[in-house]
Amino acid sequence: MSFLFESFKDWKIYCEEKQISLPESVIDYEIDQKNGTREKIHEGLLNAFHVMREAVKTGLEEEMTSRSGMINNGAKKVYNHPLTVLSPEFQKLISRALAAKEVNSCMGRVVAAPTAGASGILPGTLVTLQEIHSLTDEQIVEGLLVGAGIALIIEEKASLAGAVGGCQAETGSAAAMAAGAIVYCLGGNVDQIFNAVAITIQCMLGLVCDPVAGLVEVPCVVRNASAAAISFSSAQIALANVSAVIPVDECIEAMGEIGASMESRYKETAMGGLAATLTGQEISERVLIQDIEILPDVDSGE
Repeated sequence: MSFLFESFKDWKIYCEEKQISLPESVIDYEIDQKNGTREKIHEGLLNAFHVMREAVKTGLEEEMTSRSGMINNGAKKVYNHPLTVLSPEFQKLISRALAAKEVNSCMGRVVAAPTAGASGILPGTLVTLQEIHSLTDEQIVEGLLVGAGIALIIEEKASLAGAVGGCQAETGSAAAMAAGAIVYCLGGNVDQIFNAVAITIQCMLGLVCDPVAGLVEVPCVVRNASAAAISFSSAQIALANVSAVIPVDECIEAMGEIGASMESRYKETAMGGLAATLTGQEISERVLIQDIEILPDVDSGE
């Protein structure tokens, strides 16, 4: 019987008792619960990372203008800007996260990791991490397995869906997955990995889901970039053995509690927050009119 990913505390105990790594426990789960094979799991994750890299490349090289006009090649503008705020690596991180998420907003192919609304975070972080530290695809795959285990527990104890828990559940979970994967790939121990998750969740608690015009564009795209930055900062803090103080399981439980008490207008309904601003409402009305105008004329048979 494989581990069922109900808590981080039990995940650590299970791996210690079985003397296996975090990625191995996730593979065992996939084999046991979903009738997978080690080869298919590995092949699937390699393909997922390939799609992530392609999304980054597409977002930085091709035209990225959404139908609403709210997304307009932002990733390329950031990537090519001559002034770097911190370092070229930081600039690449932000632009890559933007790029992959812009591909999603422009109806391109992405990996929902764990959701399409957060699809820029793992690509931005892992592609940049691989480049900086010369990691192999195999190491990235193991990082993705760790991220998958993290997501399974968040799903069990809280939620991964913006419609249930707000944006903290989507970008927050993806950032936590990325932070844990970063620490694992850089040789961190289990406590450091879980601490990175806890720190990330603490930084993302309470984030609402308020998409303008109901589209996963604004503020979703820029939040992916910010979440990617938080992933790296959390990993850096955790690797230095700075404690989150509140255990990771309790942080996830807090996320669940906040999501449950969050009003519905802040959970993917486009009824509150930025979506309810004057500009947000104007954009929503304009987008609605555009959608009506492109509908086929039923009477004329078009």
